[in-house]
This record gives sequence, structure tokens and C-alpha cells, in this order.
Amino acid sequence: MLVQEVAAKYAGKVTFVSENFGASALAERYGVRGYPAVFVDDVLVAVPRDFGYFREVEGSGRYAPWREAGSQAKFKADLTRMVDLILAGKKEVASRERAGLTGAAHEISTLPKFTLTDVAGHSLSNQQLAGHVVVVEFWATWCPPCRSTLEWLGQLQKKYGENLAVLALAVESSEDNIRATVGSLSLDLRWAIADSPTAQAFGDITSVPTLFLFDRSGKTARVLYGAPPDLHEEAEKTLTELLR
Repeated sequence: MLVQEVAAKYAGKVTFVSENFGASALAERYGVRGYPAVFVDDVLVAVPRDFGYFREVEGSGRYAPWREAGSQAKFKADLTRMVDLILAGKKEVASRERAGLTGAAHEISTLPKFTLTDVAGHSLSNQQLAGHVVVVEFWATWCPPCRSTLEWLGQLQKKYGENLAVLALAVESSEDNIRATVGSLSLDLRWAIADSPTAQAFGDITSVPTLFLFDRSGKTARVLYGAPPDLHEEAEKTLTELLR
């Protein structure tokens, strides 16, 4: 296994751990539903789509087609770099670079165009958000960390009122479960179910929660993946600056 080969180069410094699907706290934190997924410490560096196995035909991922030697060599080089950064005490740099390793090389620079129907049956589009600081949260009903993040976003919406627009876009969840969750939370957010074109417009969504922050001009201010312990703190720092 290539991950073991990389770990073996750091004798006494790196330990390889294999976790079963459904029993990984890290996978749950980042909302990763499928395997293979690769972490270095608590930094997510590769998800199924990277290998061509995430809702796509094999051959479309960052390291696909996986059977080719060149794809495997690229993965080993990327993984080695992440290990080196973390061993050097540069986890923050590794976390930033993680976006590029997990398919977010397509990270969007501006709020994309989209048109949806919200859960109340009203039209919801990017045009309606012009001039607002915007938060877009991709979530799923099966994702425990998503619920606490949605509750926190509800508090922010109440705090900042019309100065902030918060969209909660559900993915990979049944409509019945989405509506049940929306009803139980009773938060003043803009709720909708994200279709495939919308998810793709945001650079594709490989984990939940994924949080996008946009300034009043629609420019991307920050993208945050998964639910690390400082997610809310880091997001609110950025929002404080945007809302000044």
C-alpha cells in the first residue's frame, strides 16, 4: 500500500493507522462518506474523488487513472510533502495546501451563478444576494457536525440581520430528512436542496460541512472544509472583517 510505503520512510516519526469505514472519527469530522480517504495527523489530504471513485467514472480524479504508475507517483509525492510540512511544524501550511490535494484546485474565486427553489417553494439565486456578505454552507442530514454548524450560523444570522445572507444547501440527503431537520432546527436561514449543477458550480463538494464566505462584491473570501475544532472561530474572524 502506497501510504504505508511513504510512512515507512519516516521510521520512528510517522505511524500508519488503518481505520474501518464508519469507525473513523476523522472521517466523521470532515463528512467523508466513502473510502479511500487519507489523513496526515488531522489534515485531510485525499478523498475518494481524487482516485476517481467519487460519484464519477474512474479516470476523472486527481490521481486517476489510479493503475498508472504516474498517478501513483504523484500521490506519493503529494503525501510526502504533507508529511514533511507537518513534521516541520507547518500544519497551517499543510491545511491550506490540502485544498489543492482534495480536488479543490477548482476552488471558485467568486460566488457562482445558480438558481434553486428553496424548501418553502420560493426562487433562490445568486442575483438575490448582490451587495451582501454571503455564507454558503453545504451540509447533509447524516453529518453530526453539520447540525452544530447550522445552529451557529443561525446565531450569526440573528446577530447580523440583513447585513449577512446565510444559505444552507443540503446534499446527498432525502428530501423528507432535509425537511425534518429544517423543521426541528427552526433557524432563520435560506434553506434549499443543492442539485448537481449547483454543487459543481461551487467546485464540486467532496465533504460536509463545506463553508464558503463571500464579500459584498461576491469575491470568495475563504473556504473552510470539514469540522475542525476551530471552524466557527476561524469563520467568524473572516466574517467580522467582511462585515465592518
